[in-house]
Amino acid sequence: MAEMDRIAVIIEDDPDIRRLLEDVLEQGGFETHSAANGLDGIEKVRRHRPVLTTLDVSMPGIDGFETAKRIRTFSDTYLIMLTARNEEIDTLIGLESGADDYVVKPFRPRELRARVDAMLRRPRAGTGPIATPVTGDATPPADPALAPPAATAPSPTAAPAPTAAPEAQPGPDAPPSRTSTAATAPPDADDGWLEHRGLRLHPEMRLTDVDGTPVDLTRSEFDLLALIVSSRRRVRSKADLALALRGESYVTSYYVSDADKRAVEVHLANLRRKLGESAAQPRWIETVRGVGYRLTADDMT
Repeated sequence: MAEMDRIAVIIEDDPDIRRLLEDVLEQGGFETHSAANGLDGIEKVRRHRPVLTTLDVSMPGIDGFETAKRIRTFSDTYLIMLTARNEEIDTLIGLESGADDYVVKPFRPRELRARVDAMLRRPRAGTGPIATPVTGDATPPADPALAPPAATAPSPTAAPAPTAAPEAQPGPDAPPSRTSTAATAPPDADDGWLEHRGLRLHPEMRLTDVDGTPVDLTRSEFDLLALIVSSRRRVRSKADLALALRGESYVTSYYVSDADKRAVEVHLANLRRKLGESAAQPRWIETVRGVGYRLTADDMT
């Protein structure tokens, strides 16, 4: 059940802030487990397998950056860093360490709750939307595609169902990569794969490869790439991309901070580095100066 997934680990050395985070998350329906240092926090993440982890940066022993890196070696928990540091370099290091979001103290509990709720609307790597419940003990939505057609042979409509499912999920809060893939994918796209100049990605399976070599992306990096590729030549502004990463749009929200825009820049820089792309001579992602980003033209010239 969805409620059973609402487990959070709080890694925070300040007892007052730790208690505040427990109250905020428990009011949101989370079961919380707290730790006062990085090593204990890593162990609790390993033991409880939380959907969400909040992480202080300045802690005794190993700091939050190192803690995040170690957590990322075995967990895809949503990771929010909380810190009094507001320098751009700290944001960059935090995101490179594997954080999904970076919130500066003092924070407003309502804003933190809103950010958590927005993240839960985004798909986890290899699973599906966390907030989407499944009935009974049924298998997750992605699994029916693996079922042999013979099991439902008497039904003439059973076989086409898996391929039709991705096109049947419109909604104002859905990331553009899920709503525009079918309309913008090239005619020769194979089984949901989007392709452009040797780059391939599958929004549903969340796989990426370049010239046949798999590329390991973080959740945010993959989401940004899927948004840009599915939008083709339409320019996506930093504010637009930041809202999409939060699972929001200008219909539901309009506030985008400078920190949110910097986070998009950092994710894009990391994405380009992993793809092996130069911002000066981009193969896939063009920077439209003063506006945002878009996919490069189809021709190689």
